Amino acid sequence: MPSPPEVFAFVDDHARFVLHMSKSSRMMRGGRMSIDLDAAKGQALGSHIRLNGTVLGIRLCLDEVVTRRSPPTDKVWETVGALRLLVIGSYTMGIQITPENGGARLRVFLDYDLPTGRATHWLGFLFGGLYARWCVQQMLTGASKHFNRRGAAAAAFDKTSCSPSA
Repeated sequence: MPSPPEVFAFVDDHARFVLHMSKSSRMMRGGRMSIDLDAAKGQALGSHIRLNGTVLGIRLCLDEVVTRRSPPTDKVWETVGALRLLVIGSYTMGIQITPENGGARLRVFLDYDLPTGRATHWLGFLFGGLYARWCVQQMLTGASKHFNRRGAAAAAFDKTSCSPSA
C-alpha cells in the first residue's frame, strides 16, 4: 500500500489529479476543460489553478486557490472571483490522507453552492449532486489506478463526501 507521503505527492500534482476534467466524457457531454497552473503548480498556499473549457458549446471557467496545504495529510482549494459553471456554483474541495494498515486512506470532499443564475440554479438542483459525486469518484479512481499500476491496494481509496452547502 502507498504511504501517506506517496499519496499526497500524487494528489498534490493538480494537473494529474484532475486529469478527468481534461478528457472528453459523457458527464461533460463531450466537453473538456484545460488546466492552467501558476508558477507554483498549485502546490503552495495561495497558488492558483484555472480551468477553462466548454460543455454543450457553453464556455465554462473558474479560478481556484489553495487555502490549506499540510503535507502529507491534507490540502484544500476553493473557487475565487467570478466563475462560470452550469450545475454547481462556488465550492471548497479538498483531500484528507490518514495512515491505515501500513498504508494510507484518501478522502476527497466537495462542498458546493448551487449556481446563482435562474436556469443554472435549477440545473444545479437537479444535477449538482450527480456531477459532484462523479467528480470526486473520478479523482479517487485516478488515484486508485495510479497506485494499482504500482501494485498498491485499491481499498485505500474508497471514501467520498459531496454535499451542497447549507
